[in-house]
Amino acid sequence: MSNYKFILSGGGTGGHIYPAVAIADELKSRYPDAEFLFVGASDRMEMDKVPQAGYKIEGLWISGIQRKLTLKNLMFPFKLVTSLLRSIKIIKTFKPDAVIGTGGFASGPLLHVAVTKKIPSLIQEQNSYPGITNKLLGKKVNTICVAYEGLEKFFPKEKIRLTGNPIRKDLLDVKSKQIKGKDAFTLIHSKYTLLVLGGSLGARRINQLIEEHIESFEGQNVQVIWQCGKLYYNQYKQYNKLENVQVHAFLNNMDMAYAAADVIISRAGAISVSELCIVGKPVIFIPSPNVAEDHQTKNAKAVADKNAAILIREQDLELDFQNQFSDLIFNEEKRTELSKNIEALALVNATNDIVDEVEKLLRVK
Repeated sequence: MSNYKFILSGGGTGGHIYPAVAIADELKSRYPDAEFLFVGASDRMEMDKVPQAGYKIEGLWISGIQRKLTLKNLMFPFKLVTSLLRSIKIIKTFKPDAVIGTGGFASGPLLHVAVTKKIPSLIQEQNSYPGITNKLLGKKVNTICVAYEGLEKFFPKEKIRLTGNPIRKDLLDVKSKQIKGKDAFTLIHSKYTLLVLGGSLGARRINQLIEEHIESFEGQNVQVIWQCGKLYYNQYKQYNKLENVQVHAFLNNMDMAYAAADVIISRAGAISVSELCIVGKPVIFIPSPNVAEDHQTKNAKAVADKNAAILIREQDLELDFQNQFSDLIFNEEKRTELSKNIEALALVNATNDIVDEVEKLLRVK
């Protein structure tokens, strides 16, 4: 049977949406006649991103619980009940053979309904510290695909499969594209290239840091590809007039940017960390302190503890950044060691391995 029906649910951020799309693409390549439906939160970015990827999506009226008493929190019980009723209707109408959740609040009601109806279900946890939705679902679903070791603290051990996070195929061989990458950005080949990534919206503290050090980079023979984020582009675009700096709101050709880089400064969202393991370049992680459960610091620490990246917390940048960066730029041995160690953590076949787990559930069914 190849005309299976799959529901994929997750969203709120690119880190939940992107893995869901990658899993759907792999399922589609194995089952070209299969039907797919995505379920997301009706006011979040998945409502645009999923149709752009060529899939249908239904929205639920759901959002997370805020940490303080707000009108949104008072609405939460109503939203939850509405979303559960809507999920019952979606599952009854679509009749999926398997349901896959990638985290985010929208996946909660849908997967809850799926497991109560005994539909084979799998969740994919991207972080080293699971979000509240996946923690609650872990007790009920059939299989949990994870990207980090040591998640038995949060999930039943017998359900866990270490697969890694789904990654774009164009990142698998960036090392062979270094010359092409530098040419794509019209960079000088004899200079070191620093790639700065703060996420699609940008990272205020990372942008401030780059501005503070922009003159010293020139003295270190460093040229900069600086993705400052669309929220900050107008503030920093004036630095495009410097010979060694390129400021971008966002980068469309990430594979070429990764290929051009000698050193990368990045936030530590789960998908970014997984991509950087595959890219295999020396990385300085500056995790965002403003995310739930401080999971970016935990993601970065999981890599830094294996001597595979440098971790600098925002509050330590003043003291540590200049020394750590200079040491990295002028120490080829250290760059090579970090590259080798981070590459060893890469789980290259994640998407295939996750879809293999979905197939096992279909066979059991």
